[in-house]
Amino acid sequence: MLLRSLQKSQWLPHQPLRNNMNPTSLKLRRASATLKSHNQTPRKVRLVTDLVKGKSVSAALVALQFLPKRASEPVAKLIKSAAANASAEGGSASGGKEKWDDLVVKDIIVESAGILKKYMPRAFGRASLIRRRKSRMKVTLAPYSAKAMKGT
Repeated sequence: MLLRSLQKSQWLPHQPLRNNMNPTSLKLRRASATLKSHNQTPRKVRLVTDLVKGKSVSAALVALQFLPKRASEPVAKLIKSAAANASAEGGSASGGKEKWDDLVVKDIIVESAGILKKYMPRAFGRASLIRRRKSRMKVTLAPYSAKAMKGT
């Protein structure tokens, strides 16, 4: 059916709606949030994000609350932001609001957001390079279903 194949991101307001579709009838496929620059290396952040992949939002937030890693707080904030985006975009049968318990962390991508290079003075007039790595995180949430979790 055309309604299921059309995702919300593909529909543009200036396009005419086909088959008596309206934008509120489109189902929520995915909700996402992005943290563009976090001052920690991607390798250390991936230790935290690998822990919560595939968990429900509430279980992921509980796991991050008691994790003694520096990256756990920004990852928790990012998951909360993506869940708030999901409930704001809505489009489900429950009046447009997605419950946090019904959402699953489908994917978290951590990539490099650049390197700040600076120099430290060393003995005999030399200098050594210090690399401050930054990371970028993208979280994607999806409604919980057995079929959706098979792909991960």
